[in-house]
Amino acid sequence: MSNKANITPDDILRFLEHEKEVYGPFSVSIPAEKTEHTETNLSSEKEPEQPKPVSPSPAPPLSPSPQTLEDRLAACTTLEGLRSLCEEAEELKTDLENTRLVFGVGNPEADLMLIGEAPGEQEDIQGEPFVGAAGQLLNKILNAINFEREDVYIANILKHRPPGNRNPNPDERIRSLPYLLRQVDLIRPKVILCLGKVSGTTLLKAEEPLRNLRGQFYPFRDAQLTVTYHPAALLRNSQWKRPTWEDVQKVRKKYDELGGKP
Repeated sequence: MSNKANITPDDILRFLEHEKEVYGPFSVSIPAEKTEHTETNLSSEKEPEQPKPVSPSPAPPLSPSPQTLEDRLAACTTLEGLRSLCEEAEELKTDLENTRLVFGVGNPEADLMLIGEAPGEQEDIQGEPFVGAAGQLLNKILNAINFEREDVYIANILKHRPPGNRNPNPDERIRSLPYLLRQVDLIRPKVILCLGKVSGTTLLKAEEPLRNLRGQFYPFRDAQLTVTYHPAALLRNSQWKRPTWEDVQKVRKKYDELGGKP
């Protein structure tokens, strides 16, 4: 075995068998430095990186739900707050452009509330209901049953003047009614007097002739409601003055019975 280039695997096996016969059984171990090198190589191999868990993106903040008209009206706890809301309310306007808000006038704690139909030309100019000829007649009617204008509260179904001083149409009445009802609730009258058919049928939701509605009282939002002719109608039809006088006498009597003040 002097020539290393000619050594075959059989030569190695025969050599090992010979050595085994001379020295007994033995085993071959791998040098320590090779083992350490192998382990180092194995440990140096990097494990594949695991993908980092992706945190879910935070949900966008929920935008507040838009307030309903009911919410906005309920938030009005004073007549001034309600007036401000009415100033911004496009749905209260009619087809007539550049009209002025006619909110209401009188004692904010009145026990008698009068509700007409819609502002006319003079009401639009002055921003106050019943200031024309019909308003002067209304003042006389109130005086006849011992009321001053300042004792009561006066409003209309509509808060803006319609074109040509026409009667409010159904759509205008529907849009305006929630604001008026909130106004009634804030004033809390004991008696409500509707002036004219449009006012009476809108609040009572009863399409009846005025003659069928007048002369009696109806429970309405913790008040007693009745209906009579509009003062403007009396200016055109004097025959209705007597029935109106009878109606307002009943209003005065009901007012006193309910402890209205003054």
